Amino acid sequence: MNAMDPKSDDLAHLHYGDGEFVVMKPGRYVLCAVSGRRVPLEALRYWDAETQEAYASATEALQAWQSRQAARSA
Repeated sequence: MNAMDPKSDDLAHLHYGDGEFVVMKPGRYVLCAVSGRRVPLEALRYWDAETQEAYASATEALQAWQSRQAARSA
């Protein structure tokens, strides 16, 4: 992707797998499912393949996991 591309600030659409993701629609970032923060693709390290969600950091990934566990226990 070229930084000078006028569409380079777009939201990317990804398919999250185990240990990798596939770009379905090019863009520069995804949104964290917990915080709503923009996560640049080059900084994306945390996601859940089952829920197809991206997370800005390990903290948000843990929060999402804990929420799912609490919902299952209720």
